Amino acid sequence: MFQLISVGCDFTKEEALKYNVDIVPFYVTFDQNTFLKEGVDISKEEYFKRLLADKNLYPKTAQPSPQDYIDAYTPYLKAGKDIISLTISSKLSGTYNSATLAADTLKDEYPNRTIIVIDSLNVAIGQGLLLKEIIKMRDKGYSITETAQIADEIKKTIRIYFTLDSLEYLRRGGRVGPTTALVGGILGLRPILQVVDGAVDQLDSVRGKKKVLQLIVEGVTAALKDDIENICVSVAHILNPDDAIALKASLETSLSMKITNPVVEIGATIGTHAGPGALAIAYCKKYETFVK
Repeated sequence: MFQLISVGCDFTKEEALKYNVDIVPFYVTFDQNTFLKEGVDISKEEYFKRLLADKNLYPKTAQPSPQDYIDAYTPYLKAGKDIISLTISSKLSGTYNSATLAADTLKDEYPNRTIIVIDSLNVAIGQGLLLKEIIKMRDKGYSITETAQIADEIKKTIRIYFTLDSLEYLRRGGRVGPTTALVGGILGLRPILQVVDGAVDQLDSVRGKKKVLQLIVEGVTAALKDDIENICVSVAHILNPDDAIALKASLETSLSMKITNPVVEIGATIGTHAGPGALAIAYCKKYETFVK
């Protein structure tokens, strides 16, 4: 059985332990000097509460280095295990390059072992859904090669739709200008965004939270209603559990299905730009739909 290593998938420590997944953490910094490992030195909740409390904070995230990956891979290679390493979209982060460089560095030292690095072309809960399908295949006894091949098919079916409470955090990160953020705040505009082919794209800007969530639920329902039995769905948030639970319930009613995945807290990797209050829905096809 191969070992799973991931980054940026928003698994809790308990989930990582339960599913035997090794998480390589991102780094976050508030002062550009002290770098903290997310989930190790600072929790998601602590990070976002600090961000919410101090409007003058301009935090940054930093990807794991190749050495971080070497440190994660080596114990499993020594133990005779092969590895699947799942990363954030290469269009949004350099983690794929770090993970691949580390794998290449260790090839000569462990010639009989295999490391397959998969670019998820996703982030956060979208990547988390893919990881869960890979876990199912691993635990069913699929080979590392077959698992990676099916994972490449699954990731093409992943869709993430999300909305933000404010454009302020996009402004802080330089993703929108101050005028856009100001006008959006005055008009009460909330962007609807999606992840497409590994990159973030804006679908619309809508006035009012209720209308935004209604449009997202309607859009997801229209996309999934004829294939519900083959789909996995997840809902996520940043410091907004009540709205996330309500969004999940609304989607369950609209789809006439039970969403078995628990509501997820989004991590700092994508959350730094999304900010507290963000809500997201992701879905993908189950691995069984690709088994011949």
